[in-house]
Amino acid sequence: MGKAIIDVAKKVLDDEASGLSLLRDFFDTNFVNAVNKIYSSNGKVIVSGVGKSGHIGRKISATFSSTGTPSYFVHPTEASHGDMGMVSTNDIIFAISWSGETSELGDLVRFSQDNNIPLISLTASKESNLAKSSDISLVLPKATEACPNGLAPTTSTTMQLVVGDALAICLLNERGFDKEKFKSLHPGGQLGAALSSVSEIMHVEKNMPLIESGTPMSEALIGISEKGFGCAGIVKNDALIGIVTDGDLRRHMGPELLDQNVDDVMTKNPKTVSKNMRASDALDLINNLGIQGLFVTEEGSKPKGFIHFHDLIRIIKT
Repeated sequence: MGKAIIDVAKKVLDDEASGLSLLRDFFDTNFVNAVNKIYSSNGKVIVSGVGKSGHIGRKISATFSSTGTPSYFVHPTEASHGDMGMVSTNDIIFAISWSGETSELGDLVRFSQDNNIPLISLTASKESNLAKSSDISLVLPKATEACPNGLAPTTSTTMQLVVGDALAICLLNERGFDKEKFKSLHPGGQLGAALSSVSEIMHVEKNMPLIESGTPMSEALIGISEKGFGCAGIVKNDALIGIVTDGDLRRHMGPELLDQNVDDVMTKNPKTVSKNMRASDALDLINNLGIQGLFVTEEGSKPKGFIHFHDLIRIIKT
C-alpha cells in the first residue's frame, strides 16, 4: 500500500512537470508586452479570478507586492457589488481563468473597457471571451491535470502560479529591485532578520567585551566571565589588536596562566567585519571560521560593536 501511494505521488509530480515543460514555448512577445505594460504603469496590478484561479491570483498578487510591483486582489463578485471602486484608471487588471469563460469576470471586463483600463488575461483558450476582450492575452498550453479524473485543477493551477512568478521576477529585474529594497518591504520575520545589517544587532559601547592590553589574566578571566560571550577583544590606544577566546585559554591552560597578561595569550589581528555586513553573511562567516563572534570595526581598527553567534542564530532562525 505504501508503494502505491508513493507511485501516485510521483505520477502527480511527473504530470505537473510535464505541464511546466510546455511553458518553455509559452514565453513569447505577448509575455514581454505584459511585462513592459505593467512596468510602465504608474498604478497597481489588480488581480482577479474565481475558484482555484482566484486562490492562485491571491498568491500572485502577494508576490507582486512583495517584489516591488504594487498589487492587490479583487474578487470579481465583490467587484460587482461595490469593490469596483478599488480600481483606478491608472491601474492594470490581470484576470485569470483557465477556460476564459468565467461569467463572474464579466462586470470587471466591461469596467476595464468602459474606463480604458488595460486588461491582461491568463487563460488556456485564445478563442475565449476573456482572451478576445483583453489588451494582452497570455494563453497557456493545454496540459493534463494530475487528478486521475482530469477534473481537479492541479497541473493547470501550477502553470498559472509559475507564470505569475515569472512575471513578478521579470518585473523585479526590470526595476532593479535589490536586497535593500526587498528588506524595506520585509522588515519582519526571518527574511527581514537575515537582511539586517550587523549594526542593527551588535553590542555596543560598554556592552562590548573589551579588555585593555597588558591586563593580567587573573583580571581578564573575570571580565570575560562577566560579559558572558566567552571571549574578549584586546585594545591598545583604542585599536583592536587581538582577541582572547576559549580556544586561547585551553591552549595556555596551566599553572602559569594567571601569571601572564592578555598579550601573551591573545590571538593577534582577529577577523573583523564592517557595520554594513548583512547578518546572514556574518553568520556564514562565523560558521566557516569556527569562531564564537566577530568585532565590528571602522577606521584604524577601532571597535564599534560585537556580534555573537547566539545573537545571529536567535534573530535569523526564529
